Amino acid sequence: MSFSRREFMQVLAVASAGGMALNHQDVLAGKPGAAMKMYDLPKFGNVSFLHFTDCHAQLMPIHFREPNVNLGVADAVGRPPHIVGEALLKHFKIRPGTPEAHAFTYLNFEKAAKTYGKVGGFAHLATLVKMLKASRPNAMLLDGGDTWQGSATALWTNGQDMVDACKLLGVNAMSPHWEFTLGEARVKEIIEKDFAGQLDFLAQNVKTNDFGDPVFKPYVIREMNGVPVAVIGQAFPYTPIANPRYMVSNWEFGIQDDNMQKMVDEVRAKGAQAVVVLSHNGMDVDVKMASRVTGIDAILGGHTHDGMPAPLVVKNAKGQTLVTNAGSNSKFLGVLDFDVRDGKVQDFRYKLLPVFANLLPADKEMQGYIDKVRAPYKAKLDEKLAVSEGLLYRRGNFNGSWDQLIVDALMEAKGADMAFSPGFRWGTTILPGQAITRELMMDQVAITYPTSTLTEMSGETIKTVLEDVCDNLFNPDPYYQQGGDMVRVGGLAYTCDPNAGAGKRISNMVLNGKPIEASKTYKVAGWAPVAEGARGEPIWDVMEAYFKNHKTIAPRKINTPRLLGMQGNPGMVV
Repeated sequence: MSFSRREFMQVLAVASAGGMALNHQDVLAGKPGAAMKMYDLPKFGNVSFLHFTDCHAQLMPIHFREPNVNLGVADAVGRPPHIVGEALLKHFKIRPGTPEAHAFTYLNFEKAAKTYGKVGGFAHLATLVKMLKASRPNAMLLDGGDTWQGSATALWTNGQDMVDACKLLGVNAMSPHWEFTLGEARVKEIIEKDFAGQLDFLAQNVKTNDFGDPVFKPYVIREMNGVPVAVIGQAFPYTPIANPRYMVSNWEFGIQDDNMQKMVDEVRAKGAQAVVVLSHNGMDVDVKMASRVTGIDAILGGHTHDGMPAPLVVKNAKGQTLVTNAGSNSKFLGVLDFDVRDGKVQDFRYKLLPVFANLLPADKEMQGYIDKVRAPYKAKLDEKLAVSEGLLYRRGNFNGSWDQLIVDALMEAKGADMAFSPGFRWGTTILPGQAITRELMMDQVAITYPTSTLTEMSGETIKTVLEDVCDNLFNPDPYYQQGGDMVRVGGLAYTCDPNAGAGKRISNMVLNGKPIEASKTYKVAGWAPVAEGARGEPIWDVMEAYFKNHKTIAPRKINTPRLLGMQGNPGMVV
């Protein structure tokens, strides 16, 4: 099935005629014509890229709350993506109370979510992709990775549901991160069997341990409307640190600026007139790379889940590079149009389109596939485990209510003094009064190393752990930021100074009103250990047992650290 632009606009006109699905009328209410206004994007230039990233295996429409804490330090203070809420709206000139304001910020989230409905879903994304391809012949659809992980069905099918969905969606190329947690053998199997001749798996910065040979294709060159264009892949450079090393034991990673420059020069020498990098570095790393590597027209970025309405323009020694980031959870589709003439990019247009399921009709072919692949698991997915009285979300530098629920469950199950939960950015949102189904619970915990643990740690070790993770998040040099957000902590109170030096950011650690003693031993619960051989029940069993004893989940009191030196930082609203 394919759309002409005229046919698609007729579909949007029908969708718009009734407005959005509304529960009440107020300043947030959608208006007839909203779909036409949002998705009628005029064609520009002769080269186009469509980009989504970090969908985390979400085939169905979901709710997803953007962060109210996304702190920048050093040069990143106040620079996108480190602005939230009203500061973000003001910076990008987005009108409050609009669908776009809901898509890009946490503001009035519960009310807006009920008004505008769910976002994402591959069937709705497919409709938008087909429309844009109809107006942009030969546009390339690029997937920034974190695609095969994040849902129950992706875990239970070993990623196959997402592999087939991406093929059906028409993805041309992808770059990886969480894909590697399926293991080397499975990644190779998918590339060699499922993707052969159809989808390019790109990563210039992954090499073999023994001889330093490239493991994957570094780039692909295509002709688009008579213009040679190149896409270079960049895998998440710190995969063996953020995820288990034993899953990729034969491969080396890293940022590898020198090799990136070599690849850019190589594709330019082969005639590429437009060069983009499909990156999973994270936005701050991409900004630095854009300042150091020349000849890149744009970096289409992922990893940090930042929905950026407009690209940053980064200057370098030989020109400039656009740096973007396209959010997460199938919630956005980036559209980058280039006007390429006289052998180079002369101008561009960029738009990050929110995917509202109430505005975009579901593509029948994709919806049929989704229904089929989910059918064997539907009863298990839909089983109601509990009901949440409060908003459950995961996103932000320090904690979220979903994370708080997980550490609360771990402490109860393990009889622990405190609990740690990884600073993962993926995980969907549950509205107050909504049932916690097994599917929604698995959205928070569906990984291939789910072991829960109970470990005795000294106070000194606890501080070291917190300091290490904090440096990964707040090191002033983006190239030393090696993971997700701050480890989520249950039971333990502490103070954090993000601007302090390494080893000096964490202080005033207190447990039950008493200071942590460096030499004293404490029981610490956790999950998702990166070391091989850990033993314990999987985290989803811990959570299901907790829900059996707590059928109604009261609103969580979120345990966040006391922050120093962050007054006036536009990346934080509390």
